[in-house]
Amino acid sequence: MKPIQLQLKSTHFKVLYFMLLIFFSNSLFAQNNTKYDLVIIGGRVIDPASKLDGIRNIGVNKGHIAVITKQAILGQTTINAKGLVVAPGFIDMHVHGRTNKEQEFQLHDGLTTTLELEWGVENVGAWYEARKSKALINYGASVCWPFERFKAIDKYKDSLNVLLKTTKDGSSSLENLFNVIGSSYKEKLNAQEQKVVALNIKNALQEGGIGIGAPIGYLPKTDPEEFYQIFKVASENKAMIFSHVREPNIISIQEAISNAATSGAPLHLVHINSMSLSHIELALDMIENAKNKGIDVSTEMYPYTAASTLLQSAIFNDGWQQRLDMDYKDLQWVLTGERLTKESFNKYRATGGAVIMHMMQPAWLNKAISNKSVMIASDGMPYSQLAHPRTAGTFSRVLGKYVREDKIIDLNTAIAKMTLLPANRLAKIAPAMQNKGRLKVGADADITIFDAYKIIDKASFETGLQFSAGVEYVVVNGVTVLKNGATVENTFPGVGVYGGLRK
Repeated sequence: MKPIQLQLKSTHFKVLYFMLLIFFSNSLFAQNNTKYDLVIIGGRVIDPASKLDGIRNIGVNKGHIAVITKQAILGQTTINAKGLVVAPGFIDMHVHGRTNKEQEFQLHDGLTTTLELEWGVENVGAWYEARKSKALINYGASVCWPFERFKAIDKYKDSLNVLLKTTKDGSSSLENLFNVIGSSYKEKLNAQEQKVVALNIKNALQEGGIGIGAPIGYLPKTDPEEFYQIFKVASENKAMIFSHVREPNIISIQEAISNAATSGAPLHLVHINSMSLSHIELALDMIENAKNKGIDVSTEMYPYTAASTLLQSAIFNDGWQQRLDMDYKDLQWVLTGERLTKESFNKYRATGGAVIMHMMQPAWLNKAISNKSVMIASDGMPYSQLAHPRTAGTFSRVLGKYVREDKIIDLNTAIAKMTLLPANRLAKIAPAMQNKGRLKVGADADITIFDAYKIIDKASFETGLQFSAGVEYVVVNGVTVLKNGATVENTFPGVGVYGGLRK
């Protein structure tokens, strides 16, 4: 009897084995014959979320990643990524250019999502609506605290029409905002006006604003009590504060962290390199210690030794040389490239315009970029041919100079700083970010493909803006917008990224 039982069991397992073989063969056959909208084959896929770093094929359907596999797959369209890095699309949390003119430079720098979070935009709902179906890449913005503050001051009601005039892109120019709002920076708000500001901010958050842009560095005379109330408004609305601190010094960084700690508001400190200068190590240590004590704070940096802003802003009020440890010769006028003198400074400050501020040392940048928690963001300015090169080259510069040439950080770490870290930072306040910054099944098909041996920034302070080199393909929501290093014409797959309080 025992031999018969063994024979029966053996037969049973053979049948089961062949059934399973047929099932898996059919499954593989079905998978191999699925035709995806887009396939990316043979690239070195780097996903900072799963720590994947290997040769894979990616299939995309309906704007989302459908499969990541070693198996051969078919697609309506195929990108051959052999010899190239396939990464999540780069995310920039800090831009100021609002049109496709800037977005095309950003596209060639590998970006798939750009967000105006430091300053924010005026008329949030109208701005989002104006950008629909017109954007090369994804876009979004915070609520502009200076604008909502300006709206609340009765004496400036007649000036609002300057800011309500919109361009074809649905926004006032950044320079108009500085010029008009700048006149109000010394005003002290009364209790009723502060209540109006809080209501204005709440309404704008409900229109889709991603947190609150609080660049107090441009309204430095704001009373500390009033500014603290903005942190309380953020906390009450579960919104994040994005702040350019009051002055480029440690005391101002302490003020921001203290406000966050005591109000409970999440805080993101913009461009920590230009806010802390030679005290970069102390600033980073303060941020890390604050995080270790449960304070919700983060920061970013850009990889250039110069900053840029408008010369007519409050940053250049009397005493700027001492505050910034700079002189006239350290300022470069964007329109001509000339270095300033006392005479030209006074002349251009009266007319207004962008200036580049040569104020940082390379060693300070190395300290910031090597910190595991510091994200990459450009602070890219509106288009001007001689604009600060960060407008066009920030992300390629990190990969070309700081990874390949100087070896300050490795490739995987750099990609995480440009993708997963900003996506995770924003995920709680901007739900769409939960599906960005990573390569996984179900994630948005925002994908950047580049040559790690060739990628580099080409824009410079001397020659102005140029497209970066080495970014070969960019896919936004499953649509190829950059192909073989060239912009695909008349293709606008970018969509709005909204704050979670949007009604």
